[in-house]
Amino acid sequence: MSFIGNVLWIVLGGGILIFFWYLLGGLILCVTIVGIPFGVQLIKLSILGLMPFGVEVRDTKGASGCLAIVMNIIWIFLGGIELVVTHLVFALLCAITIIGIPFARQHLKLAAMALTPFGKTIA
Repeated sequence: MSFIGNVLWIVLGGGILIFFWYLLGGLILCVTIVGIPFGVQLIKLSILGLMPFGVEVRDTKGASGCLAIVMNIIWIFLGGIELVVTHLVFALLCAITIIGIPFARQHLKLAAMALTPFGKTIA
């Protein structure tokens, strides 16, 4: 079921666009030394954005310390809010129809990951 959901997500849900935009942003951020941690998180989001069905986001054990909190705060102010609002708008648009509700749930999962990506892992 997750395979079919991922194929439909790529074709109908805009998954391929999400993947390429997050991947492009991650690669651009990885050019600078300071941006590497943020670029890695965007690349992680791009993988989740390509195939979100059958994947869950978990908190990483032992990685919720001060550094993760500080990085999440920096992330929120430098672009996390825009990503979350975008995913929430797409979730609202998808939830209008009954058929789009599974896509809306995946956009909500992406919004949660886009808000605070540090200290989380994709499993």
